[in-house]
Amino acid sequence: MTQEERALTQAYYHRFRPVLDYIDAHLGDDLSCDRLSSIAAFSKYHFHRQFSALFGMSLYHYIQLNRFKRSAYQLAFRQSSILDIAIDSGYETPESFSRAFKKTIGQTPSDFRKQPQWASWHSTYESLHQIRSNHMKPNHSLEPVQIITVPSMQVAVLEHHGDPRTIGDSISKFIEWRKQHHLSPKVSATFNILYNNPADTPPENYRIDLCVATDLEIVENTLGIIAKTIPGGKCAVLRHIGSDDQLADRIHDLYATWLPQSNEEPRDFPLYLQRVSFFPDVPEQDAITDIFLPLL
Repeated sequence: MTQEERALTQAYYHRFRPVLDYIDAHLGDDLSCDRLSSIAAFSKYHFHRQFSALFGMSLYHYIQLNRFKRSAYQLAFRQSSILDIAIDSGYETPESFSRAFKKTIGQTPSDFRKQPQWASWHSTYESLHQIRSNHMKPNHSLEPVQIITVPSMQVAVLEHHGDPRTIGDSISKFIEWRKQHHLSPKVSATFNILYNNPADTPPENYRIDLCVATDLEIVENTLGIIAKTIPGGKCAVLRHIGSDDQLADRIHDLYATWLPQSNEEPRDFPLYLQRVSFFPDVPEQDAITDIFLPLL
């Protein structure tokens, strides 16, 4: 493929980006072919075939996977009723939603809420992850990196060790402890400490800390929550707006583009994140994550 052909192909894909963004922001609405084809300025008579040819799945399946991804997060991590989730996903009854959810996910909504099978869930969503990673990169330039000095912070931590595909189970325990102690994200900041990169770490060696800022004394508990400190000091901070599917790219930008040109040196503490706003409370494209790189 010549450089000109590559440019034309990218321009063609670019016309679909607003469609993917619109789907993200309107999962509870009627996402008709007429509406979506008009956003891309394509004929409705060809739009389905164009979408399938470019992305390797039908438009209907793409919408359904995104709706069920949000539904899965609401079932596992929120208290929304199955009826409300069904209606918000475009289904008229919980029964029709349950049948479709089980056909796609492999569990009924109620079974998923009780005990999600996260490993198989991730396998189901691998194709969606690839589309989002390749075609929903942030359409803004690299956010300015700020250098700030942060104070030390006491945090309550649940340590996740092992396959990143099973982190949902750890998140559920972490949320349960937060609810018990009235530490909602609205009043207590949420952090993740990243000890390694899942892309180049054997699953059994993967480590991440789920953290909430609190001055509470952490007593021994059945959920495994412990106390730690995020040390204060100088940090480079890069804001990422979008889903976690592009988070690795932003971290790569920080290390590969900003750090070599900054004349700064990393400090002996892992990279960490502050989760400012969350999916499914906001559309994935609107989720906000601040990336902190500790510096000497």
